Amino acid sequence: MAEFEQNVSAQLEKSKSQIKEIETLAKGKASQAEIDAINSLKSKRREISQKLQDLKTSVDTKAKAVIEADLTKLNDSLGQVATKLKSNAASK
Repeated sequence: MAEFEQNVSAQLEKSKSQIKEIETLAKGKASQAEIDAINSLKSKRREISQKLQDLKTSVDTKAKAVIEADLTKLNDSLGQVATKLKSNAASK
């Protein structure tokens, strides 16, 4: 379980860095929909982080699968938002 927790923590740190990069890219240029997407990503990251903390004090094996699925969704969403912002920046 410790390896899983370290892996999730590393991915959460990476997503935090990616979100900051996206925010920098979007600063002053993002539409309200893009701002909402960024805020949603931040919220999802906090949610996964909280689930990880809960898992540390639990024996719930289903929680691990939920966290893995949530991380996959978060990473997919990060990629989509970053791609959209980069293409918008390139076309301006």
